[in-house]
Amino acid sequence: MSLTVSSLCKIYPLRDGVLEVLRACSFELKSGESLSISGPSGSGKSSLLSILGTLEPATSGSVLLNDTDIASFSERDLPVFRRRNIGFIFQEHHLLPQCSALENVLIPFLAEGKITAQQRTWGTELLGRVGLSDRLDHRPSELSGGERQRVAIARALVNRPALILADEPTGNLDRDNAGHIGDLLLELAKESMLILVTHDHTLAARTQRRITLQDGRLIESV
Repeated sequence: MSLTVSSLCKIYPLRDGVLEVLRACSFELKSGESLSISGPSGSGKSSLLSILGTLEPATSGSVLLNDTDIASFSERDLPVFRRRNIGFIFQEHHLLPQCSALENVLIPFLAEGKITAQQRTWGTELLGRVGLSDRLDHRPSELSGGERQRVAIARALVNRPALILADEPTGNLDRDNAGHIGDLLLELAKESMLILVTHDHTLAARTQRRITLQDGRLIESV
């Protein structure tokens, strides 16, 4: 597995000009590698994740995931590629209120057809690994903010994606749970690739590579 980002640029039009948030950003990531991205608010971190996750297009440049150009897909085929290859952990949980914790985790499988017993077992195991074994049947309204975030993390990992994108994955967690979730993300990243945006310096220090976004450019720490 590999991710190759080449000369990525993102420009947003404004009434009186343009806002260039990403400038010729390039890097590569291979299977088993983890990368943290830091930088001040408004530096383009979320825009970079959105482009890598195929949620919005780049102005120029290219992103290859496993040698496939993500810009080559049609609007019909792109969601399928995204669902099978990319796991998102957003700052907002985006859980379905009418579904239980386990049902929310298994949602990515529904688009592929009927949920199998093996998939249900894996979803249950993931919820156990994020400390929610006793919350399988609880709906989001019955969970705390930190618990909802852990459900969202399990949902992002359930498809065993090639690329895991995490936007402040421990932002709403206490120190103990943040450390536990960091352990889980880094463990699962050994089987895929992990890119996380975080202000948590402790978590960032645990990734194999660290990049700072400054004035739209990537600066990698040595």
